[in-house]
Amino acid sequence: MRRSRVAWVLAGLMAGYAGLAVAYLVAELINLRLDPVNSVAELVRDVMPADVVNWSRENLGTDSKHITFIIIIVVVTVFFAGIGLLARRAWWLGVVGFGVMALIYGAAALSNNGASSTSLLPAVVGYLVMVGALWLLTQRLARLQALPDTDVYGEAWHRRRREFLVVTAAVVATAAVSSLLARLAGRDVRGVEQDRKTKNRQVSAPEVPDGARLDVEGAAAWMTPVAEFYLIDTAFVKPAIRYRDWQLRIHGMVENEIVLDFEDLVARGVDEAWITLNCVSNEVGGDLIGNAWFSGVLLGPLLAEAKPLAGADAVLQTSDDGWTCGTPLTALTDGRNAMLAIAMNGEPLTIEHGFPVRTVVPGLYGYVSATKWVVDMEVTTFGDIEAYWTQRGWGELGPVKMSSRIEVPSDGGQVAAGPSVVAGSAWSQHTGISKVEVSVDGGPWQACELGTVPSTDTWVQWRLELDLAEGDHTAVVRATDKDGQVQTSVVADVLPDGATGWHDVSFSAAAGT
Repeated sequence: MRRSRVAWVLAGLMAGYAGLAVAYLVAELINLRLDPVNSVAELVRDVMPADVVNWSRENLGTDSKHITFIIIIVVVTVFFAGIGLLARRAWWLGVVGFGVMALIYGAAALSNNGASSTSLLPAVVGYLVMVGALWLLTQRLARLQALPDTDVYGEAWHRRRREFLVVTAAVVATAAVSSLLARLAGRDVRGVEQDRKTKNRQVSAPEVPDGARLDVEGAAAWMTPVAEFYLIDTAFVKPAIRYRDWQLRIHGMVENEIVLDFEDLVARGVDEAWITLNCVSNEVGGDLIGNAWFSGVLLGPLLAEAKPLAGADAVLQTSDDGWTCGTPLTALTDGRNAMLAIAMNGEPLTIEHGFPVRTVVPGLYGYVSATKWVVDMEVTTFGDIEAYWTQRGWGELGPVKMSSRIEVPSDGGQVAAGPSVVAGSAWSQHTGISKVEVSVDGGPWQACELGTVPSTDTWVQWRLELDLAEGDHTAVVRATDKDGQVQTSVVADVLPDGATGWHDVSFSAAAGT
């Protein structure tokens, strides 16, 4: 057992994770958004080939981030174990191995949005701890294993074994205490939650318009609760930004550069509107869509104050986590309720939904408009920019495509034979829905009852009463917008700019159900 490779593997693991834990602590103490592992995870995200990114988005969804994190932890563990074995041959090989790890983390830290030379501090300190811990462990392990076989379990062996165990305990304690202190230091989440309790007086509680809800059991709520609103982003760690620390810069092709803090922003006056948001990854009949009462400052007047120069046609938005999107300038200045939102359903945004400020633009998919934790807007041209998703093969402009879905009955469900109801939602933001029709079992299209809506920027609920015979049925829905365009039946994938096709469900009707 004295000469077992396992001891050297454990030495590499303990030294590596002790340094990683200390680096984690330093990152938290100097208020970096990302700890070492998540910093590398976001670097992997950014350099991953477009085909891999799109495949993982389509097949893994939000689980792709968890899987990436797990893979990195496994790779790091194997790497640390290998360093322990290298150190068995020569201590300096372990030093070089940890140096490679530090360089990777340093590159990841510098690639983060807003990075500076200070961002390298966790990598440097972590590396020094790794090297120091490795030296302490391997020197004592080598001395223990250098004893002749005749001295096994003798006094010298027990003394050197005790020294090794003491150092091992110290290294493990360093890792554990550092991890605990880092979690206690944390990002400024507690401060953010305290800020969220300070509600802006200009924000009002939502009141669902009369007639908007058709009150069909099983149908989606017309106002989507915040806890149920879909969440899509690329951040491995959500930015936790205090009101006092948030700042937005509007610059680029403008006559007047504008820099706003939160107080400057809300002093311009808060507007409120019902707005439906869509993710471009929403499949026909999918649930990556939600409708909420957003409160915020309109972007049109802000950009008018900045005075975009002739030729500008885009705004490159940047999130605090470095994510970017290119938004058509016209969509921010044509009078629609494009805003810098500060509240959702009458309450300050949650961290997950972009606290303290996010962008909301009716009529555009989120990947070209809905920037959470927005901190920078550069007025520019589409010819001069590449944004995160457009670099990966997605469309440049991202207008929302008209769609409709059946929510009741569910696909594969069962209803009572006789009088029954088919119901759901339809949307064509910033154009509006004029008609929804349903066809049952290939029969004629039947016009549905529509709920009322406060504007063209929200979805509309619809319902149709039917008399169903016992047996299996299929229902298909299509919508018509206020320009007279009928929703296309052509089936298209979400890539590159949103899915199309008619949603259908199959269900059965039974007596006495």
